[in-house]
Amino acid sequence: QVQVVESGGESVQAGGSLRLSCVASGLRISAYGMAWFRQAPGKEREFVAAISGTSARRDYGDSVKGRFAISRDNAQNATYLEMSSLKPEDSAVYYCAVGGGVSRRPALYYYWGQGTQVTVSS
Repeated sequence: QVQVVESGGESVQAGGSLRLSCVASGLRISAYGMAWFRQAPGKEREFVAAISGTSARRDYGDSVKGRFAISRDNAQNATYLEMSSLKPEDSAVYYCAVGGGVSRRPALYYYWGQGTQVTVSS
């Protein structure tokens, strides 16, 4: 059984930094793309970042480009999201997803975590 578990979300002040972690079990993530999405109350799920199995390709949503960085450690079956210069509009539940490549489309990801809450106060 595949499980995807996010951690690291918390409340921070604007301008601060956070590191989110995502650990998968029940599969070897090296064969899969990994991504982060986020969803704020009343809004659609938004693409944040994605990384290919070998880390050769990375993609970022326009709203986080230059502030967030995605990485992965296949030996640990984990992916990470380093977030800096956080803004109140970054507040959302952040979800980790495991899929077939590097895509901005949620439908192309097979497994999802339950999410971790990030709250940025001004």
